[in-house]
Amino acid sequence: MAERGRPRTFDRDAALTAAMHLFWENGFDSTSLAQLKAAMGGGISAPSFYAAFESKEALYKEALGRYMEIYGHITRSLHDASIPPREGVALALHRSAKMQFEAGHPRGCMVALGSMGGGASGGEAVTQPLRDVRNRTRAGFRSCVERAIESGELRATTDPNALSIALDSFFLGISVLARDGVRYAVMKKAVDDAMAIWDAALAQG
Repeated sequence: MAERGRPRTFDRDAALTAAMHLFWENGFDSTSLAQLKAAMGGGISAPSFYAAFESKEALYKEALGRYMEIYGHITRSLHDASIPPREGVALALHRSAKMQFEAGHPRGCMVALGSMGGGASGGEAVTQPLRDVRNRTRAGFRSCVERAIESGELRATTDPNALSIALDSFFLGISVLARDGVRYAVMKKAVDDAMAIWDAALAQG
């Protein structure tokens, strides 16, 4: 009788990173189980996949968590009250643009692209975590605007909701431009130009 082969093993941590890159590149709906298994390597079977990650939805949530562990610091300046508001906004935009154009991973932002790329087949298990991250970032922009109004840097008549949404819209749009092949040097200059939105609301000295 032929000896039964040993079950193939795989590195779960490496598999999670591979899944993160695949979801980042294609989005939830366009990423199949077959693609995930192939990217993870190790000859992982469907039963092994579900034993390790429970479901495609659970894997996506964990992959998003891994993404935030690695890249979540990019927007930290929006929530740091020790950093001047304008500087906090500019840092977040510049750091985000730099990361989204770097080699070694898909271009763009997994959160922004995941939001635009559907996720409907995964239901709230997929869409809610993305929404939570977007809401936190938007709240960070608003916090910076409100602090600047309170300190007198921005005019008291500034609409914090409108300005924070304008900044967040630019932030989210970087992903599309990164995917469309815009050069990083152009994007970097665009961030500087986008800060004119902030400067237009400066209080007169």
